Amino acid sequence: MEEFIKNIYQNVEIALDTVRPYLKADGGDVEIDSITDDYVLKLRLIGACESCPMSFMTMKAGIEQAIKKAVPEITSVEAINLVNQNSQ
Repeated sequence: MEEFIKNIYQNVEIALDTVRPYLKADGGDVEIDSITDDYVLKLRLIGACESCPMSFMTMKAGIEQAIKKAVPEITSVEAINLVNQNSQ
């Protein structure tokens, strides 16, 4: 099972690498925080993405689609620090 989870992390990183150039072009990036037992991927938006008002759309329309296409085991993708959650 540990090897399976390790492969999921690796495949998620590969999928993230396909969207990173677009995020970095705008001064942002994303990193894996965790994957839950029910395969919900928790991501942390960093740089400009952390405070961008379009970060929710970037998550759903770009990052989540790329990850779910490449790693079908992932059931959902969530940012743990979307806009308006930073001040909490």
